Amino acid sequence: MVTTPPTSEAVTIRCPQCGAVNRIKQEQTDKGMNPVCGRCKAPLAADGAAGAGGDGKPITVTDASFVAEVERSPVPVLVDFWAPWCPPCRMIAPAIDELAGEMAGRVRVAKLNIDDNQATAQRFRVASIPTLIVFKDGREVDRIVGAQPKQAIAERLRGLVT
Repeated sequence: MVTTPPTSEAVTIRCPQCGAVNRIKQEQTDKGMNPVCGRCKAPLAADGAAGAGGDGKPITVTDASFVAEVERSPVPVLVDFWAPWCPPCRMIAPAIDELAGEMAGRVRVAKLNIDDNQATAQRFRVASIPTLIVFKDGREVDRIVGAQPKQAIAERLRGLVT
């Protein structure tokens, strides 16, 4: 059996929803086609910018959705425990948003408002904010308390991503 080499470059994209690795032909994305995951049919972006909702932005989690969105996630999840009245939380918000886009497909980024979701904040003993907790395979694997520069957060995440 003779196989011919592919006529176009292919990129691999990890699905932000189910974690499956997908091969997408670059020419398809160049033509404006919107690829989807072969396993779960979630939207993908060939530039790796697909976030949990397909837009490269953090998802909002609540007490009710935390288990499904964070603890059952096939990829590691960075959860930002924050409150709207917290100046350091507002200060790191742009960095968290950027990381969601930059690490999409490898790390899911979520935000949990502790004022509206006190049960989850208490469950994880969040005593001060901002608190960033990284979950992998449903377990807490790292915790960053206080405002940190984007690069410091990114380095901690890179050490946990396979």
